[in-house]
Amino acid sequence: MSDKAAFDLWWKNAVIYCVDVELFADSDGDGVGDFAGLTDKVDYLAGLGVTCIWLMPFYPTPNKDNGYDISDFYGVDPRLGTLGDLVDFLRAARERGIRVIADLVVNHTSDQHPWFQSARADEHSRWRDFYVWADEQPSGPPGVVFPDAEDSNWDYDEVAGKWFLHRFYSHMPDLNIANPAVRDEINKIVGYWLELGISGFRVDAAPFVIELDGTKHEADQDPHAFLRDLRAFLNRRRGDAILLAEANLPQKDQRRFFGDEGGDEMHMLFNFILNQRVFLALVRQDPAPVTACLQELPPVPQTNQWANFIKNHDELTLDKLTDDEREEVFAALAPDPDMRSFGRGIRRRVPTMLEGDRARIELLYSLLFTLPGTPVLLYGEEIGLGDDQRVPGRGAVRVAMQWSAGRGAGFTTGDPAVPLVTDGPYGPDRVNVAEERRDPGSLLNWMERAIRARKELPEFGWGECRVLDTDQPAVLAHRCDWLGGSVLALHNFGPDPVEVAVELGDGADGRMLEVVGDQAYEPAKPGEPLALEGFGYRWLRLT
Repeated sequence: MSDKAAFDLWWKNAVIYCVDVELFADSDGDGVGDFAGLTDKVDYLAGLGVTCIWLMPFYPTPNKDNGYDISDFYGVDPRLGTLGDLVDFLRAARERGIRVIADLVVNHTSDQHPWFQSARADEHSRWRDFYVWADEQPSGPPGVVFPDAEDSNWDYDEVAGKWFLHRFYSHMPDLNIANPAVRDEINKIVGYWLELGISGFRVDAAPFVIELDGTKHEADQDPHAFLRDLRAFLNRRRGDAILLAEANLPQKDQRRFFGDEGGDEMHMLFNFILNQRVFLALVRQDPAPVTACLQELPPVPQTNQWANFIKNHDELTLDKLTDDEREEVFAALAPDPDMRSFGRGIRRRVPTMLEGDRARIELLYSLLFTLPGTPVLLYGEEIGLGDDQRVPGRGAVRVAMQWSAGRGAGFTTGDPAVPLVTDGPYGPDRVNVAEERRDPGSLLNWMERAIRARKELPEFGWGECRVLDTDQPAVLAHRCDWLGGSVLALHNFGPDPVEVAVELGDGADGRMLEVVGDQAYEPAKPGEPLALEGFGYRWLRLT
């Protein structure tokens, strides 16, 4: 594939930034972030180097599940502004070269959605078969997503006199994906937002979207056919739009969501397994879990891509680790059981998990930018935003952005109506954008430099990745090659300085140019050991 294709397949070398509008910036002092506030911060995001903004749900909602309980797929929550405010934001982002993708949450609706209200009230309603009903409570499907709140995937509706399926909360009934009318409505939703300028969608809970358990058609439909049809519809309407799916599954099952050999389903998948192995490696001070995961990753079509992340808007899920491995990570990063959620995850942000250890924080994000795939940042990661353990559940990590010191953190001029870290080592008087902008050594300025370098090294996004042999067990060395260019990344997971010899392989006997490092090292020379400080890292271009 030629390098010209890199401009078409923009997601292969993007830097994606996840924003919760209600938590980012409040323009009118009502204590809730809004689209006007986000528009005012587009220049900040452009300066950071972001190339794509991922919007968490902004649709009308009763807001019982952080906006994922949607009551209208075609609108904007009035707390966040108007449809016109959203369009203003999209235009501002586009003028600065930033694409915008939105959450596509079509596994379920709110029970307040007019579809469900009509469906439950009248068995002859055209919306009745938009949901999955049963006369008696079924035993499956297995597994309850939120065992702290639900004990079954079915709930009885007094009005309908039937049981309805909900894989998440009981106030979020599942849509019947086996119904062609539901699929057609999802296409309409996608088409609507594409027309307004959205560049694609993050597909929430993709495995549940295509689950047919409990429907009348589970035996005679290929569930992945819907994803192929959705992809085809999306790209007919807009050829450069993407689908980025959340599918936390074992690797062999996850690979199916890319589609067949040509990659005809999801363009991108979050790499949950690699994320979990990164934290296990960090705790063990041994890169072996990451090395094994990279070597086990199934090959993907050239037009598809893994999306890498350190922290997302939910708990840090560790469900793909063994029980013993999970306990290792819990003991190190969430020693208090109250810091954990659902028995499988950690409801903390990275700075609090690592007690503000700047060296290990940089190590993690250096990994994020160099591992094969596209990096995804959660808002606030660039400044070391903390969490609020007083907020129950995984909402502890969903706190307001901190723009300046003082009351309201520059997020609002009024009384905050959303969680805001008010004091302590991660309060706004110590962690905020304004102060970090003025400090050349701040995490914010480090992140901006790292993003700039990452965008100039497309080999990490496009290239073939190989883990290299070293003589230091604490060091991960990997090399990415693409169209004659090669880059090398070194990461020391241990606390002690080392001199590491790396088997670079063919075509690496020329110069080695330092691009990024945790400090200024002596110039690297092929065939000679490379120095690394404890928890140190280096990015080198091989010429």
